[in-house]
Amino acid sequence: MKIAIVTGASSGMGREFVRQIRKNYRSLDEIWMIARTSKRLEAMARELEKESNTKKRAAQLKTLPMDLCSTEDMEHFRELLRNRKPCVCLLVNGAGVGAYGPAAHLSMEEQLRMIDLNCRALTQMTLFCLPYLSRGSQILQLASGSAFLPQPKFAVYGAGKAYVVSFSRALHRELKGRKITVTSVCPGPVDTEFFAHGGISLPWWKRPFLATPEPVVQKALLDAQAGRTFSLYGRAIKLVRFLSRIL
Repeated sequence: MKIAIVTGASSGMGREFVRQIRKNYRSLDEIWMIARTSKRLEAMARELEKESNTKKRAAQLKTLPMDLCSTEDMEHFRELLRNRKPCVCLLVNGAGVGAYGPAAHLSMEEQLRMIDLNCRALTQMTLFCLPYLSRGSQILQLASGSAFLPQPKFAVYGAGKAYVVSFSRALHRELKGRKITVTSVCPGPVDTEFFAHGGISLPWWKRPFLATPEPVVQKALLDAQAGRTFSLYGRAIKLVRFLSRIL
């Protein structure tokens, strides 16, 4: 059984990944959609079923409501993999959370949860899926342009995304012999619920660079298929990465 797994699937970038994967990857049998809220997952599954073209084969949608920071939920997921033994063709670690403000002012719980979800859960999900990847499988890790340089008032978030990039680049090299690609998706600001959930107000000078999820996800999937270690959407982020490497 060939599957794709998408975390953070009920909104934002994760939601768009599910939509485009289902549309473009016809050889998949199932897409496992993971998020905390079962109602939103079920609503999205119904919405996608209405959108699908009945004349073309489309992967079945499997909703898995779970908290990626819960040890119990993660162990249940691990058992599901062991029992089903799927071929994981695509793994998209799209779940994430952010908070904006000086580290001394944000709550410790809020900042530690960023590390738990953005780093620990992403790593655990990746390691759980590694035995079920095969030649040609792709891992897409949702990082950020924030990974390329320290960001005051985004200290823990930016540091966490730098971890994702470093982990993903090393893993890409380790899996090269198996022809498995690991791609760090590093967009600039994207118009999703991320800003509202994190209480983040986008500065005026970043607003011209605000992208919509559709082209960012489309480019990420194409870059993964091409075997690239990075997917950078927009000239601004490419320039940021270039300058950070020089400076």
